[in-house]
Amino acid sequence: DCHQYTNRSCEECLKNVTCLWCASSGRCMEYPVRRVLPPADLCELRSARWGVCWVNFEALIIAMSVVGGVILIMLGVCCCCCCRCKKKSKKPDKDDERVAREREKRRVRQEERRAEMKSRHDEIRRKYGTVMRE
Repeated sequence: DCHQYTNRSCEECLKNVTCLWCASSGRCMEYPVRRVLPPADLCELRSARWGVCWVNFEALIIAMSVVGGVILIMLGVCCCCCCRCKKKSKKPDKDDERVAREREKRRVRQEERRAEMKSRHDEIRRKYGTVMRE
């Protein structure tokens, strides 16, 4: 079906998405679907057009490689930034440290009060002779 557009224009050939235009030979042919890229004996990459006439396979491969590389670099940078943020967030900040110190002070004061109350009660028990033997 694509061969009927040979020696016509690239635009006419590529109206059918299954067709491949070879600019050097002016041939319109079926795209070799079993291969990702058309073989060199069929058409050189710099002459092969598919989908649009203004981009050849060589430029398409280079552009896709550059875009893919940029995306991979961006993902790597994002992962590094996220890891740094997580490491920073795991460290206790000043508020957390202040709250922990206050909690510890309250616990110490409470233990001191308990010990003081126990000693007062023991003193009262000794005074009235009700000391409990352990």
